[in-house]
Amino acid sequence: MSDFLPLMLDLKEKEIIIFGGGEVGERKASLFCEFALVTVISKEFTSGLNRFYEMGKIKLIQVKDITGKDISSYLKKAFIVIPATNDAILNERIAKIARDEGKFVNRVDDIGDIIVPSVIRRGDIVIGISTAGQSPALSKYIRQKVEEVITPEFAQMSRLQNEIREILKSSVDEQKKRKVILWNIINDNDVWKGFEESYEKAFITASKHIR
Repeated sequence: MSDFLPLMLDLKEKEIIIFGGGEVGERKASLFCEFALVTVISKEFTSGLNRFYEMGKIKLIQVKDITGKDISSYLKKAFIVIPATNDAILNERIAKIARDEGKFVNRVDDIGDIIVPSVIRRGDIVIGISTAGQSPALSKYIRQKVEEVITPEFAQMSRLQNEIREILKSSVDEQKKRKVILWNIINDNDVWKGFEESYEKAFITASKHIR
C-alpha cells in the first residue's frame, strides 16, 4: 500500500530547481514552468530549454561542475528539487542534500517525496492518476480509459454549474434547495445533449430547473 497522499498544490511563486539540462530536465521544465518559477542548472542545455528561456518561461544557470557546496547554495529558496542529470551518483547526492535541507524531492530515477501523476484536464477539472511510480505504462493506460468517460463536455458542465450557482445565491435562499437544483442539472440528459449544439443551448435548458 502506498504512503503517498494525493494533493493539489498551488505552485505560484514557488521555486522549482532542476539539475540537468538534457531531455529529462526539459520534460520536467515543460511541466512545471506553467505553474511555478523554474530554474535549470546544467553544463549544457537542449534546444527546447533554450527556447523556454528565450520565451521567458524559465531561468538557466550554466555551470562547469556541480559540487556539494554549489548544490546547497542553489537550494536556498527551492520548494521542489529535481535531480535529472545523467549521473546517478550525482542525482543521489543532490537528493540527499535537498532532503537534509528540508526540500521536497521529485526523483526521475527512483521514488522521491513527490510523484507527478498522469494528468487529465477538463477546464477546472483536474484528475491525477498514479501507480506510485511502479508502472508508468499502466498510469497512461488508465488515463486513456478515463479520458473516454470524462469528455470535454465535463469542462462545460463545470462552467455551467459555477454560473448557475452564482445565480441561485441571489434567487434561492435555502442551500439545500440550491444543492438539489444543481444536482438535477447534472443529471439532466437534455443539458448534456445541449452541449453538443452549444454552451448557450445547454445553459437555456439548465435554466428551466431554476424556474
